[in-house]
Amino acid sequence: MSDRTEARTRTIRWEDPLATAARGREMSGIEFLEAIRSGRVPPPPIAVLLGFSIVELAEGRVTFALVPDEHHYNPIGVVHGGVAAALLDTAMGCAVQSKLPRGRAYTTLDIQVRYLRPLTKSTGRVLCTGVAVHAGGKTATAEGRLVDEAGKLYATGTTSCLLIDVPAATNPAAPAAGS
Repeated sequence: MSDRTEARTRTIRWEDPLATAARGREMSGIEFLEAIRSGRVPPPPIAVLLGFSIVELAEGRVTFALVPDEHHYNPIGVVHGGVAAALLDTAMGCAVQSKLPRGRAYTTLDIQVRYLRPLTKSTGRVLCTGVAVHAGGKTATAEGRLVDEAGKLYATGTTSCLLIDVPAATNPAAPAAGS
């Protein structure tokens, strides 16, 4: 006799993330995030995989939503902490990104997450807001909060980001310089 239950399946479809990144290099950070939110640019595969999306956007502040489900669960029957960490990393990083001009980007240097209570399928939709605290020439910092729709706090985070220059998107159909 087996203790196993019927397997569930989930199919994920995403678009080319490198094409999305190239389009992002043509815009300021907040323009790029708005293009993703409005559907003019596809979301990154991680957002599709985990199921989160931008619900509020302003310079220096971004809120994502996620509905926890059993495909997010770890072996002890609650949402894996990595899902909350990924959501906090995304919200905080995008808050920094929303302050950046065209030609600048960020990458996470470090992230600190404090889990206050577990997420489960019964938690319902959660909101994760990232707020940029500082954006300098080389680094930026941000804070994040993960709450349910009643405002109950589930996790907090802080991050440091490295700010970098990115080359403009190139058109592969255009002639090379000097041709």
